[in-house]
Amino acid sequence: MVGGAQAEISNNTVKIGYLADMSGTYRDLAGPNGLKALEMAIKDFGGKVNGAKIEVVSADDRNSPDTSSSTVRRWVENEDVDMVAGMVASSVSIAVSKILEENDRLGIISGSAASSITNEHCTPNHIHYVYDTYPLANGTASAVVKEGGKAWYMLTADYAFGHSLESDVRQVVEANGGEVIGAVRHPFPTQDFSSFILQAQASGADVVGLANAGSDTTNAITTASEFGLTQSGQTLAALLLFLTDVHALGAETAQGIQLTTGWYWDMNDETREWSDRFMKETGVRPTMVHAGIYSSTMHYLNSVAAAGSDDAQTVRKQMMDTPINDMFAKNGKIRVDGRMVHDMYLAEVKTPAESKSDWDLYKILRTIPAEEAYRPLSQSKCKLVKM
Repeated sequence: MVGGAQAEISNNTVKIGYLADMSGTYRDLAGPNGLKALEMAIKDFGGKVNGAKIEVVSADDRNSPDTSSSTVRRWVENEDVDMVAGMVASSVSIAVSKILEENDRLGIISGSAASSITNEHCTPNHIHYVYDTYPLANGTASAVVKEGGKAWYMLTADYAFGHSLESDVRQVVEANGGEVIGAVRHPFPTQDFSSFILQAQASGADVVGLANAGSDTTNAITTASEFGLTQSGQTLAALLLFLTDVHALGAETAQGIQLTTGWYWDMNDETREWSDRFMKETGVRPTMVHAGIYSSTMHYLNSVAAAGSDDAQTVRKQMMDTPINDMFAKNGKIRVDGRMVHDMYLAEVKTPAESKSDWDLYKILRTIPAEEAYRPLSQSKCKLVKM
């Protein structure tokens, strides 16, 4: 049985390519530590699949679809890479997923946010694992509107992710009786947010929504603090804020900000145990992306082992047929559109007085059940969904 399984694993090797921003705007939320999370999963799995060795290659995507496309094309056409992991900038993930579909290889996207990745840009060759803009809007935006923030002004990163998040937020705000009264799009990435924050202040909106991520978000929040935006009565809504962002800002600056997350290191004994091991390896607490990379890699390797094959469609079906129950998600499942659905969480950044340590930063306000968090298949534009 094992011999037969080995024969179906190409070149007797399972080869994984890790692609992420290793040096730029999104370095901290995934980056080199995402590669470490992937390597932890391989080690915990045992280093081999049905006797076949596991190899890893990695590259800096430089947040460039062109750079990423050429890298992944080389990986799959010349280096026999079976699965591409990581992927952060949504424009990168959309470009790479097309190449994976052309070559019938598998991609597991853990860092990107655009909900279009499993909507109009879905393919039978990729899975979107950790989160997307739909639950970010459903969680944070709906909570802020219900608390009285009816008039919104959007500050949006000018590429696929920002556009998707702004669109999803607009739908949620309007569905809850609010209105987006204005928006401005900023280049990606941006260092100086002064003019954008001034426009937001002048709008008179109740809420300034930040449809950006990474250092763009922390730069915008810092500038808003310097300009006294919240002191003047406006609410700042960070639609995508990572633990590393909050840690960089500090509880003094970030306190009270509400956010939606797919995972938090201090939720229970299981999350804490894995996070303690991760911190020993890296010196930092993991983001939801780091945890998702570990979980998705383990799920992939378990599925290769169960299927006895590294064929993309065989493994994807095995992954879809197997519920995900680990430190990242309980009863998670991968739908036909490639969306991994699991519970999400509405969190609030603690005050300095509430925070007991550097990384003790969130209090979980409520769980958003999986079926409520993600876009229903009935609204999907994905070509894989037969309605």
